[in-house]
Amino acid sequence: MTEYKGKAIVKGIATGKVFFYSKDTEAVRRIKVSDTEAEKERYAAAKEKALFQLDEIYKKALEEVGEENAAIFEVHQMLLSDDDFNDSVINVIDTEGVNAEYAVARTGDNLAEVFAAMEDEYFKARAADMKDITERVLNVLKGSESTNVPSEPVILIAEDLAPSETVQMDKNNLLAFVTRLGSSNSHTAILARNMDIPALIGVEISKDWNGKQAIIDGVRGVIIVDPDEATVMEYNKKIAKQTERKNLLNTLKGQEDVTLDGKHIKLYANIGGVGDVADVLKNDAKGIGLFRSEFLYLESDDFPTEEQQFEAYKKVAQLMAGKKVIIRTLDIGADKQVDYFNLDKEDNPALGYRAIRICLQQPEIFRTQLRALLRASAFGNIAIMYPMIISEDEVLKIKEISSSVKEELKAEGISFDENTEEGIMIETPAAAVISDKLAKLVDFFSIGTNDLTQYTLAADRQNAKLEAIADPHHEAVLRLIELVCKNAHEAGIWAGICGELGSDLELTERFMKMGVDELSVSSSRILPVRQKIRQSKAYS
Repeated sequence: MTEYKGKAIVKGIATGKVFFYSKDTEAVRRIKVSDTEAEKERYAAAKEKALFQLDEIYKKALEEVGEENAAIFEVHQMLLSDDDFNDSVINVIDTEGVNAEYAVARTGDNLAEVFAAMEDEYFKARAADMKDITERVLNVLKGSESTNVPSEPVILIAEDLAPSETVQMDKNNLLAFVTRLGSSNSHTAILARNMDIPALIGVEISKDWNGKQAIIDGVRGVIIVDPDEATVMEYNKKIAKQTERKNLLNTLKGQEDVTLDGKHIKLYANIGGVGDVADVLKNDAKGIGLFRSEFLYLESDDFPTEEQQFEAYKKVAQLMAGKKVIIRTLDIGADKQVDYFNLDKEDNPALGYRAIRICLQQPEIFRTQLRALLRASAFGNIAIMYPMIISEDEVLKIKEISSSVKEELKAEGISFDENTEEGIMIETPAAAVISDKLAKLVDFFSIGTNDLTQYTLAADRQNAKLEAIADPHHEAVLRLIELVCKNAHEAGIWAGICGELGSDLELTERFMKMGVDELSVSSSRILPVRQKIRQSKAYS
């Protein structure tokens, strides 16, 4: 029995047989060809087949992990369809007279290096995506598309896993996965969390483990290979308790979100698209506290029209059948870049031209979204939330534009809910400090703890080297949250949390005592947070 340490990205326990997932690592050979037109035709056919495969994977991911997480496969399709990639492949074939495989591999390596060298974290992450699509096209060209995949429930071990590989596998045959490479913020890690599969990264794996029995302990962050009988028995008891806990959590469906001493909490869900509503309903969230509307922009080749946006917002409102749906207006910029916005490269995009700053400087984009949101308000309980606020002037400008749009809709005879709530996100220290003034201008606050933490601590949340410093439990962050709640209540409005910190069970009771009125978390965290709320006290 040997124990190996790693980093847990999904907690949980699993036992089973190890399956070592290997890829075709044969080096691509450079072969001179006489018929370059034939090679270009081979490449065109392989690219079309790869695009078809990516579309099929996207549909599968949509069902299994929701719209927000499936969007990566639309990004892969965009990268593969991009002129830079295709022109480079064709150019290499033409100028060097070589085989399509070599041209694709060379192009993929070059572009991956370009992305990896960029300072912007969003574009840096595209390096792994470029490698993934390059490998897919190469597999089609070489006719080696069927990588070995498990046909029975196993613990999957691999050097690394691309998002497409994770989604393509039968979820029923994945007990857990362990990789040597990868990061806790990778797309694969995010997919694993949504699939609720125990997972470790950073483990010194070995092919010798193939076929052996193993235990994944996602709580301690270890894999135990060839466990002895006593260890197996011990972990079987833990798995039984884990199953019992899941079953117990299911009994909380339909229960109230109320503390032991009677404080009622709004427990809502965060979503990234219409496809995520199924999980919201399945996990019994009482509403949606954060609908990230930028998915409409990220998935489009051009600015989404008013009608496209209206249909998406309307559908969510109708599906939620009267429950609150808080939709955040466009939050593009920083780590979320969209080509057709033509945003300038910035040395520090997290502190740059983003979110409400774009909307106020390009009001035609903002007005289109507000029209769609207000029109959709006639079909359900919609509220509108504005991100990245730092001043009263910004809120006054927003209110002026919003009032103008409402008058415009009235003049056109278009119905909307005139009592639609409008709130702001508190995610900058500036907004937190003047929250007493801002509270007099809006209907609610929603605290975005991810950005509030990075701005308060001057620690880039995308920088892996700063994980220990970017501590959301820092007293400065918690005091700002408490200040925001106090100022909200004094002005007669409610305050919630929609960042990752909202699902941190170590802080749930403290949040109750601070006066937090609402917690909006990922759908899979609704029931654990409900349980903690019902075990907490707010007034003593």
